[in-house]
Order: sequence, then C-alpha cells, then structure tokens
Amino acid sequence: MPRVLTLLLPLLLCTCAPSPAESGEPEAPEGSPWIGGFEKPAANPILTADSSFTFLDPLADTIVRWQRADVFNPGAVTDGDSVYLFFRAEDNPRAILGGRTSRIGLAVSADGINFRREPQPVLFPANDGNREFEEGGGCEDPRVVEMPEGGYLMHYTAWNQDVARLCVATSSDMRNWTKHGPVFENAYGGKFHNTWSKSGSVVCELREDGRMVAQKVGGKYWMYWGDAVVGLAHSDDLLDWTPVLNPDSTLFDPLPRRRGKFDSGLSEPGPPALITPRGILVLYNGKNAEVDSLRSMDIGPGAYCGGQALFSPEDPTELLLRQDTPYIKPSLPHEMTGQYASGTTFTEALVRFRQKWYLYYGTADSMVGVAVSEDDR
Repeated sequence: MPRVLTLLLPLLLCTCAPSPAESGEPEAPEGSPWIGGFEKPAANPILTADSSFTFLDPLADTIVRWQRADVFNPGAVTDGDSVYLFFRAEDNPRAILGGRTSRIGLAVSADGINFRREPQPVLFPANDGNREFEEGGGCEDPRVVEMPEGGYLMHYTAWNQDVARLCVATSSDMRNWTKHGPVFENAYGGKFHNTWSKSGSVVCELREDGRMVAQKVGGKYWMYWGDAVVGLAHSDDLLDWTPVLNPDSTLFDPLPRRRGKFDSGLSEPGPPALITPRGILVLYNGKNAEVDSLRSMDIGPGAYCGGQALFSPEDPTELLLRQDTPYIKPSLPHEMTGQYASGTTFTEALVRFRQKWYLYYGTADSMVGVAVSEDDR
C-alpha cells in the first residue's frame, strides 16, 4: 500500500499493514504478470570493444579511440524494421572503473542480434551547457523512449568524477541530440540537484507497432530512478522532474532492498517501465549483498541480476507484487569477467520486435548481451 505523500497529487497517506508483496508472500493473480522465458542466444556477446573507431574529442582536441576499452549498458528503441541500440563506450582500458570517459554510440540491426555500429558517438562531453556535469567522466547508461508528440527522449547519467546526475536529452532523428541538463535542477529549489542520481525508467505504453511511448498516469508522466535508494518522480513535460517524498521530506523508495534475496544489496531501475493490463511492470536490477548474513546464498556476492515488480495501474507508488528470484542472472563466462568480475547482467533496454521480446544488458561493465523471449503478453 502507498505510504507517501506527493506534493502535487492527492495521494492519501496510508499506515495499513504491508501488502502481500511487501511481506514477502506475494499472491499472484490468475496467470503470471511477468515477462518470462528469456533465453540467451549463442551469438552472445553481441557487442564488444573495438579500437578501430576514432573520434575527435572536442574538449581535449585530440583523436581518441572511443570504443577501445569497453562497450556496455545500452538503451534501445525500434523503428520500422530495425532495432536502434544506444550503447555506452569507454575509451581508456588502463584507467580504473569510474575513471574513464564514456560516450554514447548508436548501432542498428535488422534482426535484433547482429548490429552495425555508426562511426561517431551521438552523445558525448562537449563545450556546452552540460560540460561541468560531464567533463572527465562522460555520458553513461542511456535509456531511450519515444515522446507522445514525436521524437525521442534519452535519460542518461552525467558523470564528472565527483557527482553522478541524471540528465535528459531529446532528438528527432536519434543521431542529433539536444541536452536539457539535470532532471532535478529545479525541483524543491534545487534540493536534489547536487545529490547522486542515475537510471531513469520512464513509464511507457507499448503501441501495436512495437514502439515504446511515454504515457501519463493520473495526468502526469512518471519515472522510477536511482540506485541504492530507488526513487520515483513525476513530470508535466518529460524534462523537469519532481521526486516523490516521504512525509519527512526524504526520498520515497518504491523498491527497497530485501534481506536474503538477489536485491539485498540494492535495487536500480532497468528498461523503461511498461503499462500492462495488470499494472505498471518495472524491470529492475538487483545487486546481491556481499555479506553472507544479508545476501542470497544462491547467487554470488555482489552479483547483479534482473527482477520484475508490478505497481498499481492507477498509483505508481503502490507495489502489488515482486519476484523473489531473478528472471535473468550471470551464467556465461563473459558475464562474470571484465571490469566487474562479481557477475553482471545489467538490464537497460527491452523492445518488442517481430513478435518477440529482446532484452539488452551490460555484462560485467564490459560487453553487451541479449536475451530473447517469445512470451506473447
């Protein structure tokens, strides 16, 4: 049940007993609300580092091999007979995790598996209004959806090696992007502008042609976001967002960590959230705790797996159900080696393409993987 007041919507404070999902004993309605049956095809990994791609860095005025170190954590959309994959690429293999510069590239596929990369990044640190937020670390972890009036919306992490900030950009062609800055810059007088924020999962509807389009719920757009403490935010225009707060003005957490489960370390939103007949389906990433007394003993300490949660179709704060076990987890050798050797299947993109679901994810912060499902929901 919801236990939060937002300042802009008339949600009532509730102090009722925990819902079945919160008590750890979910009672699913008839039939499963989850998207299941994901399998990893033999083509994995589908994208790896490639030092042949070069780019003139506009800040350093030098040529860099922008995909030399790693490529991972992609967003994706479909358009007609193609899948467009927006991947994070890092340039310097000698730098430590978090010390490299990330840029966002674009790759296109006619079958959802084999991708052709475009030569230049589409989003990167430049001498623009976002320089102070991106210089040194770059642009990370894109999630992309379509806007109702047309065009594309990208939420990504701006990293200046000091504070991670969730930022937003828009495009009409997927290649030329306009940056609109940090999404929480104006909310509550800038209270959350200089605090850590990442991973924006906008609530969408799936159109008959497979397009994922941002959709209002209760007259507003909604977004699940954040890591460690997952947040929820609403917006009138998809650019400026207002976090939902508890009565004591702390951030409301719709997906708290759970002792003894795959998300015992933290939860972090994955692909764009999806409006379904049963509710709002949120696919998220769970990190297993590293301490034996807290973690799931079925998964390695620190491993990232994928989970699913269902929220009320009328109230995005109200958690109805939550998976107790992950629907995807590290199982292939390249998912357990690389920058993050504890094991990672970090999901960020889900598309409906040719009557199948394609789930794209980062493997150990180093490569891009895919899992495919023929689930017809």
